[in-house]
Amino acid sequence: MKVACIGECMVEFAQEDGSLFRRGFGGDTLNTALYLARLGVPTSYVTALGDDPLSAMMLAAWQAEGINTAEVMRVDGRVPGLYMIERDAKGERSFLYWRDRAPARELFDRADPAMLDRLSRFDLIYLSGISLSLYSETGKAKLRELLTVARKRGARVAFDGNYRPRGWPSREAAQRAFRAILPLVDLALPTLEDEQMLFGDSDVSVSLRRFKDAGVREIVVKRGARGCLIDADGVLVDITPPQVMQPVDTTAAGDSFNAAYLAARLNRVPPRKAALAGHRLAGAVIMSPGAVIPRAAMPKDILVQSET
Repeated sequence: MKVACIGECMVEFAQEDGSLFRRGFGGDTLNTALYLARLGVPTSYVTALGDDPLSAMMLAAWQAEGINTAEVMRVDGRVPGLYMIERDAKGERSFLYWRDRAPARELFDRADPAMLDRLSRFDLIYLSGISLSLYSETGKAKLRELLTVARKRGARVAFDGNYRPRGWPSREAAQRAFRAILPLVDLALPTLEDEQMLFGDSDVSVSLRRFKDAGVREIVVKRGARGCLIDADGVLVDITPPQVMQPVDTTAAGDSFNAAYLAARLNRVPPRKAALAGHRLAGAVIMSPGAVIPRAAMPKDILVQSET
């Protein structure tokens, strides 16, 4: 089963101690792609980068993680975006971005028919609300066309709402884009807090109803320390994490949960056990600074244990 993760990776500066920052590379769908690759899922990352040294370093880092980079577009004379993560005493983070001219924003404006055809032949296409926020109206239309063709060819589409207000010209623009993409989604992985911020949902049942009304068959609503609520073909399952920990850094908690959940589902693990796999990986990720934990910190046999 081949997975294509679509979005943007940026240069990341994550706060460590005081005024010191550690450089890395991160982005929500890239984080999910990396953890999918670590879990043994053949994964391609789909984005656009520049022709600069940092872009070359990104590609080398992804390839070292086992991510396929054949569908990464290179744009002459451009550089990737950059963001900084600052953390408070509880491990919650805030972000500063420099990304207005990042080439990833032009991915679908520049994509040729041959590239779109290749992407439509993946088994699973994964994207997020942040992915949607990157593209022009023309780009979003091309993306929807790609997903339509891919689903007709048997692919599934997974979507993490991941709403970040600064990425959108208005809340209404984000709402329109989300509503337009949901009918093309097979598996949704929203976060309740994001849905409340974007749509004003009073509780999780309102979020579930919106996804179900759009035709989404499998919905996993993430609720932080409270775990997740799954609606798979009308069957509700409430899954709490094995243990609640005080996080060092919550960056990529949802992204890593998504990776383990999707990897487990691709291995035909039932939703409940897939969610437990997601909680195990997310629990490890939040105990290290930054989006990507060292390989040595990865929980062992996540998918094997989730099946037992």
